[in-house]
Amino acid sequence: MTQPLHSRPPRVLSRGEKVQLTDPKGRMHTFVLAPGEHFHTNKGLISHDDIIGRTEGIIVANTGGVDFQVFRPRYEDFVLSMPRGAAVVYPKDSGLIVTLGDIFPGATVVEAGVGSGALSMALLRAVGPNGSVHSFELREEFATIATGNIADFFDGEPDNWSVTVGDLADTLPQTFGPGSVDRVVLDMLTPWNTLEAVSEALTPGGIVIAYVATVPQLSRFVEALRTSGKFAEPESMEAMVRGWHVDGLAVRPDHRMIAHTGFLIMARRMADGISPLEKKKRPQGATAAAEDVAAWTEPEVTEAAIGTRTAHGKKLRRVMREAGRRLRTEPDDSADALPTDVTDSPTSNSTGPKEDR
Repeated sequence: MTQPLHSRPPRVLSRGEKVQLTDPKGRMHTFVLAPGEHFHTNKGLISHDDIIGRTEGIIVANTGGVDFQVFRPRYEDFVLSMPRGAAVVYPKDSGLIVTLGDIFPGATVVEAGVGSGALSMALLRAVGPNGSVHSFELREEFATIATGNIADFFDGEPDNWSVTVGDLADTLPQTFGPGSVDRVVLDMLTPWNTLEAVSEALTPGGIVIAYVATVPQLSRFVEALRTSGKFAEPESMEAMVRGWHVDGLAVRPDHRMIAHTGFLIMARRMADGISPLEKKKRPQGATAAAEDVAAWTEPEVTEAAIGTRTAHGKKLRRVMREAGRRLRTEPDDSADALPTDVTDSPTSNSTGPKEDR
């Protein structure tokens, strides 16, 4: 009998790992495994010891006889259940950033606006151990939350990730030399203010990617790229995801969908001294009035103005304590065993805007 060329034993679930339980109604629950602990439901208990040492993909029953599927959380599950101080870049957008932004293994990537660390995780996976991701964040508390979440996701802080607290426009030239960065990802309110530093750091052919929430931000960044004369014609897009209900012959789109979360703008760095080709376009019927341009470009862009929700005060301090708590708990001290950390994730049959769940 021919033996398979590649095989490996399944990786068992161990103490300190996060697991995701799904009940027959599709409701998901995420918690950290700890010997001797129990996961509590309104219809019974599940002992962590019934899961530890077994592979994922099993079914366990609680004391009330209700069955649950057991898996490790996917990237999406982790992002939606982790402590958040700032809004995250959702998987439908981070997937486009990684693929259309051509984030490749071994790349040097700069990220501005680390938020809660969701996009950083996707970037780190894409660059692999031979690449690096350097994040810049204005707010120290968000950098703390992201550090905890990233360490939790990778079971320790990755050696190829670092974060700098400060303004990208000021700190990027102090951190990277000219032409030493392959990709720059901007998740911030005013990405157009960073273009001088970004264009200096990017290698010719490198890509800048911006993630913005509103149409005025989209327009201002695209026009800033064109005006700079250092980037090829930018591409702009948004992603909308619509789930489908499939049950026998009852096949139809879901009533709710994940629609607008943000716009993506991508542009490639031209070589020094080379002007980009000017896109041919039809002449406009009339030039925009000065007052219209002022109304579009002069108002200050703030989180409140664009409707961004972030944690403040007590909630922010709680999120900072929770981020990375699993790894800060001493694993060998039974007296300080991890408490059951339960977070309800979105149900598999709910496709509404995830930030509202």
